[in-house]
Amino acid sequence: MSVRLKLLAAARSSSLLATRFDDDRPLDAAGWHAAERAAPVLCRLAAAELRYCSPSAHCRETGDALGLSPLAQPALRDCDMGRWRGRTLGEVTAAEPRAVETWLGDPGSAPHGGESLVAFITRVGGWLETRPAGDTAGLLAVAEPGVVRAALVYALQAPPHSYWCIDVQPLSVTTLTRRSGSWNLQLEG
Repeated sequence: MSVRLKLLAAARSSSLLATRFDDDRPLDAAGWHAAERAAPVLCRLAAAELRYCSPSAHCRETGDALGLSPLAQPALRDCDMGRWRGRTLGEVTAAEPRAVETWLGDPGSAPHGGESLVAFITRVGGWLETRPAGDTAGLLAVAEPGVVRAALVYALQAPPHSYWCIDVQPLSVTTLTRRSGSWNLQLEG
């Protein structure tokens, strides 16, 4: 028995410069437009027998815009950023430069009072491990880019600091398969 999971990164909810930690804003106009443009290609994802999403507004809206009707999963929420929630990296760096340095350098730290990177990766990995195996048309999850990165780090058993080396673009699809207890990354051509 195996698991085949496609991870779809949500459409954007703000420009890169306006990106905020633990952001729950809905899709912006560019995000809606991008989802509508991508719908003819991404509509194939609706064949997944089980469709999930992060509980954030932009993940739910991405799923809805693509006709996926995903079920929200609390374990797929973005990293809990504690008191940094809703602030940009620039704002936090200006106010707490040492805390940001600690957070970026030590995956086990949580100077913001929320979840450490290690705890976040472990939570997402725990969700991965509970996906049902079987002869199905597969699974789909619409999630924040950070959740996709955490899933990749977990599945590939990469060191936690490698999280910072993975770029996930809006509306990109990443496929993970699990056979005999081990995860594999499948790149599509």
